[in-house]
Amino acid sequence: MTASSPLALYVHWPFCVSKCPYCDFNSHVRATIDQGAWRAALLTDLAYEARMLPGRRLGSIFFGGGTPSLMPPATVAAVIEAAERAWGFADDVEITLEANPSSVEAARFADLAAAGVNRVSLGLQALDEAALAWLGRAHDVAEGLNALAVAQRAFRRVGFDLIYARPGQSLDGWLAELRRALAFGTEHVSLYQLTIEPGTRFATEAAAGRLTLPCVDEAANLFEATRAVAADAGLPAYEVSNHARPGAESRHNLTYWRYGDYAGIGPGAHGRRGGLATVRHKKPENWMSAIARNANGLESETPLSPADRQTEAMLMGLRLGEGVDLARIASFGTGTPGDFLDQAALAALEREGLVMRAGDRLRATEAGMLVLNAILAALLADR
Repeated sequence: MTASSPLALYVHWPFCVSKCPYCDFNSHVRATIDQGAWRAALLTDLAYEARMLPGRRLGSIFFGGGTPSLMPPATVAAVIEAAERAWGFADDVEITLEANPSSVEAARFADLAAAGVNRVSLGLQALDEAALAWLGRAHDVAEGLNALAVAQRAFRRVGFDLIYARPGQSLDGWLAELRRALAFGTEHVSLYQLTIEPGTRFATEAAAGRLTLPCVDEAANLFEATRAVAADAGLPAYEVSNHARPGAESRHNLTYWRYGDYAGIGPGAHGRRGGLATVRHKKPENWMSAIARNANGLESETPLSPADRQTEAMLMGLRLGEGVDLARIASFGTGTPGDFLDQAALAALEREGLVMRAGDRLRATEAGMLVLNAILAALLADR
């Protein structure tokens, strides 16, 4: 992607409404927030990124983080308006907000749509009462489905996520849950296998032997069946875990996976622009202090080496069904297409039917998607 490609803006709202058993934002629960101060700080952070990325147009905005659906609609509208003034919008700009499927948040959907949000990503996570309780979710199935119905009335574009490969989950049980979810007719679903992140309650339970995930063969069967059932429903996989009707892919996430530029504002937000990696202060108070001192919330702004950029582009891009453009990735350095890859490993992977190369385009096959981490490790062994 070139400097003329649409830019993406990520807006991180760090505050959660309750402690979360599987993320690291528990310290960001707040009883009260000075909304005026936060709005002003976000706009200041945005203005800095606009100065660093002049002459671009925005293709997408994504409000994510803790519980962004509890951002005041006035703050959402102010950020959208400032972004449009700073960069201008590409045709049919995508403006997404992550939301939990609670009745409290669903009641705000109409106001958020009026503020300019045109796409919502809903964290359903399961359509099973016991699974939701185990995952630590505050909503039950009925509340989640009601929120989905409200979202479909309020927003032009709606997607949601589910987690599978849960302890004790059978293939038949998961496929019944998946088919029920697909019947709601949304344009996009994110279907993630449960993974254990260090420092979470799940990691503690796994270490104590109280949590057993499906074995490798069971997980592979779940993965393959998931892709087949979603494709049959008209939502083929366009990325390892993401499925959409043709044309309804997440434009914002495609910017990440295609290794385009994106500005990140708000506490803990990361960004990539012109070969620089940007990181905002994670702790809200530190971010606010940096805004007051420097008119931006940056903790670091680090140049990436050509090798770093090539590695990142491969790690992100090979997740896509379309694969990667080796000539573009080579242009980050001084070599020719493929020079930055282990050629012997590439040839072996092609013989095994795990990757396919056509000219400068390299992609993982269906079989390769099952072992993508191993493929990347082999291709980038010398990095």
